[in-house]
Amino acid sequence: MQKLFPALLLMGILTILFVTISLGGADDPVDEATITEVTATTSEKELLVFAVLKNSFTPEMIQGLHSGIPVHFSFFLELVQKGKSWTDKKLVSLKFMHTLTYDTLKEIYRVDLEETQTNGSTYTSLIKARKAVNEINNLKLIKLAQLQPDNTYLLRIKAELYKKTLPMNLHYLLPFLSWWDIETDWHTIEFSY
Repeated sequence: MQKLFPALLLMGILTILFVTISLGGADDPVDEATITEVTATTSEKELLVFAVLKNSFTPEMIQGLHSGIPVHFSFFLELVQKGKSWTDKKLVSLKFMHTLTYDTLKEIYRVDLEETQTNGSTYTSLIKARKAVNEINNLKLIKLAQLQPDNTYLLRIKAELYKKTLPMNLHYLLPFLSWWDIETDWHTIEFSY
């Protein structure tokens, strides 16, 4: 019993600390994460998409990043051809991830963009790394030959920010990390081709 008491006391103190930390920021006003500046344009052969994710980072996420926890953003895109009647046709459904990591020894940030299929870019500035992880640039969504002229299309995009991915199910032991789970609303633009 004597060996068990210090462990129980430590667990109680940690629980109180985590609850206090998680409730401490509850009244702080936080802007919602949103998708903005969505643009669909064409190259010679493809439909290209550009978008920006705003208000995606919380102070806790940055603190976790600097402690070695990667930040993952999942993006979801859909391209729908509006039907002449009630039936719409989904042409593209795409999911990809942006990941931001911090190397504490080298003091550099690494941004991996799954849709570009290239090696990650490194940054010494958190501002530049955040900008890179929040942007979708020049995404080749569909070949123009697959689009029918004189039709209307809907481009929908949303993001999920940092689904809990701590190792060995630690997110069950650290419930205060649930504030990292953020999902934007769908942002939709309509265009004709």
